[in-house]
Amino acid sequence: MTSSTASKKILILGANGMLGHDLVEVFRDNEVMALDKDELDITNQNDVLQKIKDLKPEIVLNAAAYTDVDGAEDNEELATDINGRAVGYIAEACNKVKATLVHFSTEMVFSGDDEVSYDEQAETNPKSAYGRSKFVGEQALVDSGVDYYLIRSQWLYGKAPQAGKPRGMNFVETMLKLASEKEELTVVDDQFGRPTFTKDLAQASKELVFSGKPSGVYHLVNETPEEGVSWYDFAKKIFEISNVGIKISPVSSDQYPQKAKRPTHAVLLNTKFDKLRIWEEALEDYINSKP
Repeated sequence: MTSSTASKKILILGANGMLGHDLVEVFRDNEVMALDKDELDITNQNDVLQKIKDLKPEIVLNAAAYTDVDGAEDNEELATDINGRAVGYIAEACNKVKATLVHFSTEMVFSGDDEVSYDEQAETNPKSAYGRSKFVGEQALVDSGVDYYLIRSQWLYGKAPQAGKPRGMNFVETMLKLASEKEELTVVDDQFGRPTFTKDLAQASKELVFSGKPSGVYHLVNETPEEGVSWYDFAKKIFEISNVGIKISPVSSDQYPQKAKRPTHAVLLNTKFDKLRIWEEALEDYINSKP
């Protein structure tokens, strides 16, 4: 793995997505090649092999993903093509040009059924089509023999729209929009995670890539109490920072049935790399820096 901070030739896939947008920004002092689905269909094995062979990047960051968690229940094959098999194609291409592959995954590869938090060595057990599709990608990466960083994060929010999401809005923007339309909100309080600002995730990913750390799995998340925070906690903090006065009440997940099963307690623990800043500070930065 590279430990040099000299400028590298870097390819970012999924460059127009929420995380991809911030990756392009934080890696801008390198030679960055940014591609989105219009320029490269990562599910086309021949196209992936040819493009990476032509570009000859030293590092590939794959932020391309099928992100509609509920949609994956009806489109698991498509989700698995994008989140799973395509990762194998990218890894194969990286092997051929001796590039390091950085791939992003999710807490949803874990069941989240027990009140435990998950470190990088924890056993995976996805309970949804989306989680299974991401697990296929993780396995393809690990089995490929490529130099890799598998970065799991969760509950992402950032400046760019969420490509592939039905509304294109992250949780922060969704809450603020609903607060402008309603006098009272109910938010789930029995699912726990670690809200993570994509700007922080992108910066930490850059630091990891240039750290010389060995290949492997890394959890990069904004810090919370070890038990995580609930969506209700997250929403309360959004309104507090934004000075929005609205009545908000906690409810259980069974009052909001969704197609895909969400982990109730899939809190990711970062035990292998430098800690990111605390989640409240990151959220305040995001909200106060909006145009």
